[in-house]
Amino acid sequence: MSFPIHRKRRLRVSEPMRRLVRETRLEPSQFILPLFTCPGEGVRREIGSMPGNFQLSIDELVKECESARALGIGGVILFGIPEKKDEFASEAYSDEGITQRAVRALKHSVQGLLVITDVCNCEYTSHGHCGKIVDGDVDNDATLAWLAEAAVSHARAGADIVAPSDMMDGRVAAIRHSLDAHGFSKTPILSYAAKYASVFYGPFREAAESTPQFGDRRSYQMDPANAREAIDEMDLDLEEGADMLMVKPAMPYLDVIREARSRYHVPIGAYQVSGEFSMIVAAAQKGWLDLDRAMLESLTSIRRAGADFMLTYFAKDAAKALA
Repeated sequence: MSFPIHRKRRLRVSEPMRRLVRETRLEPSQFILPLFTCPGEGVRREIGSMPGNFQLSIDELVKECESARALGIGGVILFGIPEKKDEFASEAYSDEGITQRAVRALKHSVQGLLVITDVCNCEYTSHGHCGKIVDGDVDNDATLAWLAEAAVSHARAGADIVAPSDMMDGRVAAIRHSLDAHGFSKTPILSYAAKYASVFYGPFREAAESTPQFGDRRSYQMDPANAREAIDEMDLDLEEGADMLMVKPAMPYLDVIREARSRYHVPIGAYQVSGEFSMIVAAAQKGWLDLDRAMLESLTSIRRAGADFMLTYFAKDAAKALA
């Protein structure tokens, strides 16, 4: 009999022992902090459904990124909130758009911090959808030109990585071709490859002011019931030139993260989205959960499933907890 010769509790007797044999480790360099930037100066507007997160004018964004860098956080991903929206998402690909100006400011003022840009149209369109509307629906192929132009404008501003999140078919190829044609062959693409039509995006839509004005996004984002389809999406994006893949949301799709990790040798990211963050914070505010323990356990589960890096609104708090 194995017992009492083998006692698994021997390796759990103390925190130093547990730390020694720990299989999954968290480091601040694995975290990407999502940030929302808006017009104005001195703007730090708290997002009601995401306590501790803000819409930030560019000067305040620079301060936030300086803080993130000091904590050893791996990078930030930017979401722009334009001054004006129109049906053509014009501010998404303007060299003077809010995201483009924010990137230039960060690259000038905050050295050594990766700057990733979300490449999409929903924050910039008057209707809140991710592409050009033709006959009441998002026209896939017409939207590709907008996405490619936006990605090039981000790279021109100095973005280290561009991350298309729209879920249009063929967008990675269109962006890769356009980046290469404009001299940005070294700019990598982090594809939101498996992005589900999830209820957990609710608070984000308040933060980014991107709620669709009609219908929903189920015709282009993935059905939550499908896992095999996610593999098809990732295969296609890699064929089209993606350098990294992302699964979004994270915790409801740990099985998809694990499958991606077992199949692919490229870096795998996971986005712990706004609803995941807000659920934990709300439960902690009610006294139902210990915030720090829930935060770190949730991030550990995502890392354990196979994510190399995590986009998370907990990035700063988790980095402080790990210090």
